[in-house]
Amino acid sequence: MGQRLDLQALLETLTGNVYFQPPPSLSMVYPCIVYQRDNALTKFADNNPYSHEIRYQVTVIDRDPDSAIPDKVAMLPKTLFNRYFAADGLNHNVYITYY
Repeated sequence: MGQRLDLQALLETLTGNVYFQPPPSLSMVYPCIVYQRDNALTKFADNNPYSHEIRYQVTVIDRDPDSAIPDKVAMLPKTLFNRYFAADGLNHNVYITYY
């Protein structure tokens, strides 16, 4: 869990509103970053795992279509842009990152 909290702290340097797996009933404040565990990458040698990295889906949600926050997330190590969509007047930039 320590690594996730490190990721939380890193994301909080980009915007003050960061939510990990928020429940549907939570009223979020925008702009924000929502992230959740997505997958994992395990590397093997001689059939034994030697490396295990958790993959997270990181979504920047902002009313401003020209927000600088997505560019900041895109510059994080081991981060790839996944997709963009707009819904309910909000812009969603979705990334995947290993942390």
